[in-house]
Amino acid sequence: MLGEVSEHDDAQAARELERIPLDLPTGLDVRWLGVSGYRLTYEGVSIFIDPYVSRVPLRALVLRRRTLPDATMLERYAGSPGAVAGILVGHTHFDHAVDAPALARRHAAKAYGSASLAHLMRLHGVGDQAVEVVAHQPYELGPFVVGFVPSRHSKLLFGRKVPMDGELTCEQLDGLVPSSYKCGAVYGISIDVAGISLYHQGSADLNDSELRDGPVDVFLAGVAGRSVTPHYWERILPKLDPRIVVPTHYDNFFSPLGRPQDFVRRVQLAEIPREVQQVARDARVAALPRIDA
Repeated sequence: MLGEVSEHDDAQAARELERIPLDLPTGLDVRWLGVSGYRLTYEGVSIFIDPYVSRVPLRALVLRRRTLPDATMLERYAGSPGAVAGILVGHTHFDHAVDAPALARRHAAKAYGSASLAHLMRLHGVGDQAVEVVAHQPYELGPFVVGFVPSRHSKLLFGRKVPMDGELTCEQLDGLVPSSYKCGAVYGISIDVAGISLYHQGSADLNDSELRDGPVDVFLAGVAGRSVTPHYWERILPKLDPRIVVPTHYDNFFSPLGRPQDFVRRVQLAEIPREVQQVARDARVAALPRIDA
């Protein structure tokens, strides 16, 4: 019963937050692909961040089944209205990285991220399209200027351990089961476009000394796992000083797109506005509808 009440509250909170406008510049389109995935488009050019539309079923994790991009889902949900200037990946867990090689091939675009991402790209035969990023270095991708900020993944396993920690070292595609997608190095991603700044945090932890002071206009805030990260909001919000906080990574990443949205267990989406207001009184909390809504 408690789980049912929580799911109802999360769904109601999502509907209410989706009614709050982001007030983006004219011509800038931001689409939530679900989990931590986004497509940003401006002046006919797009970038993807942590794209994951193929959706890995829970049984694939339990039974250790091969986990690769789904061409049908990519065609349906990860199309682009124009050229693609890059695919940006904050870390290489399957729910952030599984679709990056296929999108790079499909759009003849480079994928930017860690050494683990470069290894994943080589497994798919597109290693020449991988860019192993340098922290804090600006990358000009069409109208976007992006940067990668060394960060941390939340310790989701009882607050003590990062799941699937370490580097991605699998040596063949057939061996790419969900647990093979090791985390690799973790980055937050800064994006400047159309006169505003955005910051994408794929997991609810941070490297305090690496995060540069804001302000940023839009904080795409990973919220799953925030309960196991000490003082998450208190540490990150004063640094970023965001105008708008957009929760992300709260939908169930095992559920396929095209079905009713459900939620990460105990994500407590309805509590986020109160949590944010306690630390950043002037920040608004808003949400985006998922791309299949």
